[in-house]
Amino acid sequence: MAEGFATADKSKPYVPLNCAGNDIDRGYKDGDATATCFCGAVQLAFPTEGPGLVNTFVCNCVDCRKLTASMFASNFTIDAKYLTHVRGRDNLKSWANSVTPVRENTTMTDYFCSTCGTLMYRISSAFPAAPILRIGSVDDLSLHETKLKPQWEQFTKDRVRWFPGVQDEEIKRLEGNSLTYTLKDG
Repeated sequence: MAEGFATADKSKPYVPLNCAGNDIDRGYKDGDATATCFCGAVQLAFPTEGPGLVNTFVCNCVDCRKLTASMFASNFTIDAKYLTHVRGRDNLKSWANSVTPVRENTTMTDYFCSTCGTLMYRISSAFPAAPILRIGSVDDLSLHETKLKPQWEQFTKDRVRWFPGVQDEEIKRLEGNSLTYTLKDG
């Protein structure tokens, strides 16, 4: 490790300050966690276990690559009835896209903070009760490696060749999306 750089203790909750220093009511408590945009104007609360937490996954699809301006996205799906808008719901803007790799005749609607632009979640018209949130927006960074660790990596056929993908033997890999696969089928 380079001198002068400290590593975070990932064995306990680790909630860094965001750019606005808005660290009030953020983190993990009693099985629920929060996700906050970069400026702190929008905050969501969600469960970290089932039945509210549906699944966690890494996606290499073109949508996720473009939306994150990166080579993949780390996501999790929540049953919509368990998703709470703690603050800033009126600060969310939406944009719908009908050109998506998931399936034909499907629209993906993205909800993002109108102040800082952070994508908070997506909703597919095929699964309107299952919002897809970004793991990177979760406030307690220790959850990224524990309760929100991906269960699978999808659209591996679209992964860039220079990235070998998620390096964990327990994670399922799918050429397409999770609609063609269930975990219990192995």
